[in-house]
Amino acid sequence: MSAAGQTLRLFFLSAALAGVAIVGQATIAKAADAKDAGKAVGGTGWGAKVGAAGTAAGNVAMDEKQSVAMTEINAYFNGINELRGKFLQTDAEQQQQKGDFFIKRPGKFRFVYGAPSQLVILSDGETLSFEDYDLKHADRYSVDSTPFRLLLAKDVNLTRDADIKELTATDDLVTMTLQDKASDNQGQIQLFFVKTDGKIELKEWVIAGPQGDNTRVEIANLVRDKPADPKFFENAPLELEATKNKH
Repeated sequence: MSAAGQTLRLFFLSAALAGVAIVGQATIAKAADAKDAGKAVGGTGWGAKVGAAGTAAGNVAMDEKQSVAMTEINAYFNGINELRGKFLQTDAEQQQQKGDFFIKRPGKFRFVYGAPSQLVILSDGETLSFEDYDLKHADRYSVDSTPFRLLLAKDVNLTRDADIKELTATDDLVTMTLQDKASDNQGQIQLFFVKTDGKIELKEWVIAGPQGDNTRVEIANLVRDKPADPKFFENAPLELEATKNKH
């Protein structure tokens, strides 16, 4: 797989496959204008850090304000039917890529990376597929090995299914760091929500890599409940055509 694929695998799988080395075949192109890329998704985030894998298990003790925030977060994810928008991904080397994403609960999503990338990452609800049209090949994994097992489940209950490592709630910002309780998912993901008129909205997430290197994804231009083509969430053949209309 290309180095672009290496970075994207890290984004989706580092929380689940801590300690697994992924070897790239080429050097990923840096964003030509990082400033413009940041504008495309409405800013560069809060610059927070996420702890590496291996933190002791167990939820933090929550006060009343934190418990309210936890309820709001569960309700937010359970309230998503379909969601689409733009994303900007920044890896530990400050290399950036942007594109479009589509989500359909439970469990389905599609991330389409902009040129020069030829890679699409999708889930049909059970299988996570990396479709690399440069290499004309797809690799597949169980979606249960990713953080999306928790966040896009049919019944999202992070209090039940995750170890909450940190939860901070202010009048306009909620941040939470969590770790999957499943023994084979030892990485951590940090979620950032903004609060407007009493409602929260996800703005970005950060996944900690095996060596503590972080991959940040910012999202913007969100549109709810606009149906996507069901074919968006269907796996392509393992051997891909050279080109494809990825949207």
